[in-house]
Amino acid sequence: MAPKPQTTLLILGASGDLTSRLLLPGIATLLRVQPSRRVEIVGADLRELSEGDWETRVRTAMQVDGTQTAASKHVLASTRYVAADATDPKALRELIDSIGCDRLVIYFALPPHVTELVCTTLEQVGVPEGTILAIEKPFGDSLEAAARLNALVTRIVPEERIFRIDHFLGLHTVLNLLGLRFANRLFEPVWDRDSIERVEILYDETVTLEGRAGYYDRNGALRDMIQSHLLQIMALIAIEPISSVSAQDLRDAVSQVLRATSVVDPVKHSRRARYTAGSIGGREVPDYVAEEGVDPKLATETLAELQVEIATARWAGVPFILRSGKSLAGIRKRAIIHWKPPAHVPTGFGGRDTPDRLIIDFKPDGFELHITTNGKGDPFTLEQTVLRGELGGGQLLPYGEVLASILDSDPRLAVRGDAAEQCWRIVEPVLKAWRRDAVPMQEYAAGSKGPRGWKTN
Repeated sequence: MAPKPQTTLLILGASGDLTSRLLLPGIATLLRVQPSRRVEIVGADLRELSEGDWETRVRTAMQVDGTQTAASKHVLASTRYVAADATDPKALRELIDSIGCDRLVIYFALPPHVTELVCTTLEQVGVPEGTILAIEKPFGDSLEAAARLNALVTRIVPEERIFRIDHFLGLHTVLNLLGLRFANRLFEPVWDRDSIERVEILYDETVTLEGRAGYYDRNGALRDMIQSHLLQIMALIAIEPISSVSAQDLRDAVSQVLRATSVVDPVKHSRRARYTAGSIGGREVPDYVAEEGVDPKLATETLAELQVEIATARWAGVPFILRSGKSLAGIRKRAIIHWKPPAHVPTGFGGRDTPDRLIIDFKPDGFELHITTNGKGDPFTLEQTVLRGELGGGQLLPYGEVLASILDSDPRLAVRGDAAEQCWRIVEPVLKAWRRDAVPMQEYAAGSKGPRGWKTN
């Protein structure tokens, strides 16, 4: 007789792309690395799926390198799919009552407005003791909506059992950022406004819509990446020294940074653009507004850039530039720390024109330290020497790390409620400026580096 599952993962919105493309493969890698876990998966959605269709989806995702583990076979033996309207109290009550387990995780693979409707229903019907709520980004679609949703979900379960998902920040990425800065005497003394000129956080992708117009066209690059991911990375880079990497210390420090962050001039310090027809890696890409499912009236940007400032003694006056876009010439997922030039270089040296910088790459995690040294041929000529290193990476896919933290009740990777609201507060003045067309929509050809005139370090 199969052992009783430790946790049941109830996925609401299970027939969607997110479940097949990210959630289920994440579970598969988690079970391969940690085979002792016992997880039951129950999928639920409005869409009718046969038992065979659902089993095929799960089986396909559970195969890593063409094989299955004993743990993944257990998942296959116990999984099921229920066609149900989770906004209907009777249907949701029956669905929850049908699940018998030690602990329930409800995963909302749903749009924000549907998530709010389901949570309103959950408040009515109640949840078992110890239930965890895992909510996909974006958390709401405005500051008002995020505050309303926060108030709602904390009436259902306590804050420590709410996981607002940021799959970009896996545990290894977070710890690498903290270790690189705080465990090296080389960096911490120069990690402030006296030494740093500016910080850039970039997330450039070559991918296009990839069939996600239904979601992306209503959000765009600013909401999809900068509001939900890049501000979190910025906060980790800018945090004050912490006494431990515990959830409370880390999340307190992140929220402190976000509270001090703002876009000083939403018109002057923001830019937006949208890709037109072009070519990426030999593949022809249509104009964004011609993509299937796109509504040109929404004026959705596919490339966004913000300049924010952090009003603290450490960072006052240092611009943090956050940029993310699709259909660009290359992939860049990195933070760049630009140090100020030295106050004086002895007369007689020549050739130096690039200040030192530290590049921190994400996925795969690594770093490049660009420092000034004497030239190889002429010692009177200064040039840049690059020191490269790899940072520790995990064995799990990003969603595998997220799910591991949820199953272990470790909220370090989750966005706390106040931080979610602060991220919306930061970007809302920009969204308002864009809605009134105070910031022009520029264009760039798919496969290019971006619009002409945009600086691309």
